[in-house]
Amino acid sequence: MAKYLIGLTGGIGSGKTTVANLFAELGIELVDADIVARDVVAIGTSGLNQIAAHFGKQILNRDNSLDRAALREIIFSQPKERLWINDLLHPMIRTEMLNQLAATSSPYTILVAPLLFENELDRLVNRTLLIDISPEQQRKRTVHRDAVTHEQVEKIISSQAPRAEKLLKADDVIDNHGEISALKSKVIALHNNYLKLSNNA
Repeated sequence: MAKYLIGLTGGIGSGKTTVANLFAELGIELVDADIVARDVVAIGTSGLNQIAAHFGKQILNRDNSLDRAALREIIFSQPKERLWINDLLHPMIRTEMLNQLAATSSPYTILVAPLLFENELDRLVNRTLLIDISPEQQRKRTVHRDAVTHEQVEKIISSQAPRAEKLLKADDVIDNHGEISALKSKVIALHNNYLKLSNNA
């Protein structure tokens, strides 16, 4: 396992991926919970087979891959089904994440996880970094980027921990209301700090 782990999080549309990629440009390895979550339900996996057995073929595309929009519609409108899917996938995702974290070799590693606090993944890391934007900007960016409805965005936002709660829990916060150039300088400053912390760990 990498000796020093940073948990990077933020609500939908906050700019997590942009920030994570800036750290990657500085030579830091990333383990992305969203990518891991996709991998465990890829075609032919036990995860996808169990989901299809539970929900039926309606949640599969023609090529037998997971129809994410169909599944999202079900789990955000039926809390019991959301619990079922979480109980199935979270242990699989956690195991795969730990395997990937153990294989990294950069001075510190970043675990990118939208539900870092909600799923108690912050217990796995040494320090947490929150990418913060206002709910208004979250809505605007997400509707524009993902071509989802306002109603779907509201459901996703309400399923995540409140902004105030995350601000209280985070060790470090990047305010992402500004330009990309401002973001880069914030990332470099944090990177230098994390290098020092990892050296002292």
